[in-house]
Amino acid sequence: MHTSTPYVEAPGQGNVWAAEAAAQGRRGTQSIVRAGEAIAPAEVAGLLGIPEGTAVVERRRLIHLDGRTVESTRTYWPVAIACGTALTQTRKIKGGAVALLAELGHTAHVVREEVRARMPDDDEQAVLGLGPGEPVLQLVRQTLDAEGAPFQVDVSVFAAPTQRLRYEMRVGLDAPGGR
Repeated sequence: MHTSTPYVEAPGQGNVWAAEAAAQGRRGTQSIVRAGEAIAPAEVAGLLGIPEGTAVVERRRLIHLDGRTVESTRTYWPVAIACGTALTQTRKIKGGAVALLAELGHTAHVVREEVRARMPDDDEQAVLGLGPGEPVLQLVRQTLDAEGAPFQVDVSVFAAPTQRLRYEMRVGLDAPGGR
């Protein structure tokens, strides 16, 4: 099951995925396979509010459950935020990326997510160990600061049959932004 809240708040929690898997009696790990500058894909550039063709910092992680790769995630930040930080390195960040970003003055105040089902490309099919005809879920998350400026975009791809997404919303007068 996937819930997004722990991944965008509570700086200093460290490896949320490992804790989430352990709570289910399983072993969750991750590997960082790439970190550094890259050209933002068109959708990412739009979500970050930057021109197409602009360089960003990209960090690609593979998420493993009990030794099997179950997710591929690419996270993007504007160069002005991430360049020269641990986000550009292929090692774990003490306290996690959320804590590092908070130290830099970037905390999540609004998170927008879009989930869609689609067929995987050849790389995704190989990385996730999918057979022919097996779909993936793609989650695109845009994170905005208190001023409404986007500072992070995540693009995660999961094997669809292994996922269940759970969302919780506060609605009504007592909800943030309520009347």
